[in-house]
Amino acid sequence: MSDGRPACACIICHDYGDRDRLDNFQLRTIVHITQYGWSVVLVPAGDSAPGWAYTIGLWHSHRSPELAMFGGDVYEMEEILNSLGRAVAEDSAPADGEQRDDVVRGRPAAFRSVDTRWYEGAFGGAVAFYRRPPLPFLQVVWPDQNGLYPWQPGTELPFRRAQPWLWLDPRQHPEGAWTHRLSAPATGA
Repeated sequence: MSDGRPACACIICHDYGDRDRLDNFQLRTIVHITQYGWSVVLVPAGDSAPGWAYTIGLWHSHRSPELAMFGGDVYEMEEILNSLGRAVAEDSAPADGEQRDDVVRGRPAAFRSVDTRWYEGAFGGAVAFYRRPPLPFLQVVWPDQNGLYPWQPGTELPFRRAQPWLWLDPRQHPEGAWTHRLSAPATGA
């Protein structure tokens, strides 16, 4: 691009010869990104794990990392990701290792870079949209009621398992509901 930003390889910026075969999910995503600058994908909870939500379009529109949240109510996570998307649009993109106040229910959130080996299982819609990963993804991690993050001493085991630790190599992630659910591509996501 002439503005010095890295080129975007998404299906809006590049014609891969299959635009006439895009599905409803991809068409809706394009409409949302064109209107708002990003779209939020909701993956409902299943029998084996809570749901999650993630953005598509922040990289296309703002060259900001896409964002993902796990383990909460999908509609609340959608609201949080939209709020963060508005901040990105105002030139306030989060960075790996950053912590921001008042993000989740009046509490802070931390941002961690996602290992690319999780992308296919967790962010299939973004992979299909951008076609050429890796693109940057940050996990928005919320703390417990005491302000402790899952990796900090003093957190209880159920809370430690409420969110996946996607900054880890999948082989290093503790076995559990998240590794089972994210090891295969999610349907509809």
